[in-house]
Amino acid sequence: MPEFFTVLPPDQALERLRAHLSPLPAEILPLSEALGRALGQPIIAPEPLPAFPRSTVDGYAVRAADTFGATEGLPAYLRVIGEVPMGQAAGFTVGAGQAALIHTGGALPEGADAVVMLERTQRLDAETIEVLRPVAPGENVLAVGEDIQEGEVAFPASHRLRPQDLGALAALGMARVPVARRPRVAILGSGDEIVPPDQRPQPGQVRDVNTFSLIGLIRQHGGEPLACGIAPDRLEILEGMAREAFEAADVLVFTAGSSVSTRDLTATVIERLGPPGILAHGLAIRPGKPTLVAFCAGKPVLGLPGNPVSAFVVARMLLVPLLYLLQGVEPPPPRRQPARLTHNIPSAPGRIDWVPVRLIPQADGLWAEPVFGKSNLIFTLARSDGLVMVPLDLNGLQAGDPVDVWLWE
Repeated sequence: MPEFFTVLPPDQALERLRAHLSPLPAEILPLSEALGRALGQPIIAPEPLPAFPRSTVDGYAVRAADTFGATEGLPAYLRVIGEVPMGQAAGFTVGAGQAALIHTGGALPEGADAVVMLERTQRLDAETIEVLRPVAPGENVLAVGEDIQEGEVAFPASHRLRPQDLGALAALGMARVPVARRPRVAILGSGDEIVPPDQRPQPGQVRDVNTFSLIGLIRQHGGEPLACGIAPDRLEILEGMAREAFEAADVLVFTAGSSVSTRDLTATVIERLGPPGILAHGLAIRPGKPTLVAFCAGKPVLGLPGNPVSAFVVARMLLVPLLYLLQGVEPPPPRRQPARLTHNIPSAPGRIDWVPVRLIPQADGLWAEPVFGKSNLIFTLARSDGLVMVPLDLNGLQAGDPVDVWLWE
């Protein structure tokens, strides 16, 4: 594999990949299973809400003009002609000088254009009420289409459904909705030294960490992970397993095999998967420089470093936004927490450094304590709350500097 002659910042690498992407096709799901999913097409209201004028209070449906000028000292007198049954049309018309008892949510009867609240009336006898205050036309009434009009866009394509959105769609009678399919992400480990976590490593071997970190990250951000095993460092076997994983998924992620070592075979296999091939041959970050970003035969392919910290940081920078883009959704901005650094963080201009930190509450606010460690030490991440970025053009950060901590989800 050639050396990493040119490296790119992660955002530029992602933009190169994005230029080739198209959202995955939609699938139809029951409304009860659609929480958190991105809509595959706009939802147009098939009917107005409410579909009939409804009372917002318990009271009396009236003609507003019959109450004009009413006061406690000089009330308006109206004859009660009936009660509006819940869940049914009234079946009668309110005329001049008349009123009908109505409950919250009840359908406004013909002839009425307002509702007087119960506490603003007084019952004289079985057929007569006093109205103690006037009401305006439309007062205490939901008009037809006041919530949403027929033909109005209820939700645009790519909108991610929240609990309240499910209720809104139910109100429109939509028991099934079109949503973007969850991206299937194949994870293929490689390396003669990697063994499954249930196997006791022999001298020189290590357990597979990356597959399980990535499974969690993919699920957390709406993807479906497919663990495709661990390939040995032999081109024919790696290529065979890669092609099988590539066919089964929407995204293929290699872990390990992306360093500049002569044993690295990943770049060769990626180039054989189809054009246009590798788009970025290394990233201007630490950890994570030996990363491959590719698009092959219509699918994104990532070659992540083998070291667990490097692999996870790069996946957070590239794979997570990729999952959203494949669903037609703009990646959400990372959650950030302002804090101050407890220690200096050295760096070198020309690359972006990501340093795990833990947040420490103090009397004067939150402090970010770096969790220093090499990129093959997974507990530097497990013991952290997020990452601090040292920008491309700085040679480090100083203790006491204000920073934004990019929080883990």
